[in-house]
Amino acid sequence: MAAAAGARTRGLLWAAVVAHVVASGAGFVKDLDESFKENRKDDIWLVDFYAPWCGHCKKLEPVWNEVGIEMRNMGSPVKVGKMDATSFSSIASEFGVRGYPTIKLLKGDLAYNYRGPRTKDDIVEFANRVAGPLIRPLPSQHMFEHVQKRHRVLFVYVGGESPLKEKYIEVASELIVYTYFFSASEDVVPEYVTLPELPAVMVFKDGTYFVYDEYEDGDLSSWINRERFQGYLNVDGFTLYELGDTGKLVAIAVIDDKNSSVEHTRLKSIIQEVARDYRDHFHRDFQFGHMDGNDYINSLLMDDLTIPTIVVLNTSNQQYFLPDRHIESTEDMVQFINNILDGTAEGLKIARSEE
Repeated sequence: MAAAAGARTRGLLWAAVVAHVVASGAGFVKDLDESFKENRKDDIWLVDFYAPWCGHCKKLEPVWNEVGIEMRNMGSPVKVGKMDATSFSSIASEFGVRGYPTIKLLKGDLAYNYRGPRTKDDIVEFANRVAGPLIRPLPSQHMFEHVQKRHRVLFVYVGGESPLKEKYIEVASELIVYTYFFSASEDVVPEYVTLPELPAVMVFKDGTYFVYDEYEDGDLSSWINRERFQGYLNVDGFTLYELGDTGKLVAIAVIDDKNSSVEHTRLKSIIQEVARDYRDHFHRDFQFGHMDGNDYINSLLMDDLTIPTIVVLNTSNQQYFLPDRHIESTEDMVQFINNILDGTAEGLKIARSEE
């Protein structure tokens, strides 16, 4: 009994210590002031620009302390700081801070905005990606296989010096905030890959790969921006906002994740099957996924969709499509998509609330 009580007490004390370390950041997050502008150039900084009165900033604070601890424990060269953007407004303004909280990675003269989910793992992953090399070389097949296992989506340039490589580097400098960029020689590319010509740019995702074709895909930057997502996603409001930049239509099964009834699971399965089995047909034009609950989609469309249902959003022209009949099978969904592509499906305009 005494031993059990002692163990329990030690466990509670250890939990309290851990909670204190996370709450305080244990000094791993530096409070920044006006001297930061002059002193930062020799280091890479991950900075939270906040306002003391901001509710979202207060919610981020414990996460930010965890980020500071994690970066220190990893031995990362990235230093983690926070700045009261209301007290040092001129510095915040120079860095382009327009809202709170704003997270930026500052590397030399470059400032990279973080726009992802405000979780420790996502923020740390962003910092490590952007702080590292712009283009990461893959010197062996073993290393190629290793990065494929680690990353759901990765872009690879294959070949020597060329105008395409220059463009690839230029695009990487802009889009490294979202995804990883690698380079490799032809002899380390997996044997199953067929390249029509060199140099080439490829994206590996969803268990397959796609080769960039300037004639079919247009501008390299636009193509990479479109292809940086997996073919099937768990869609939330943030993801939907990001998908708006791709120009793709977004086909969503709106379901209740907690509801295991046949209809909910069937619609989700249909969307997954179309994303997988018809990706060669539709991946250039469509993004697929499911959304848990209809609150967000109803507020976005100013409509009252009952779940489970399927909706296709065209974020480039504020239009959406609802099936004109029940989607019973993969074939029904493919027909619905083809009707949208050939213009025979009737689109509805997303309503706008009056200001």
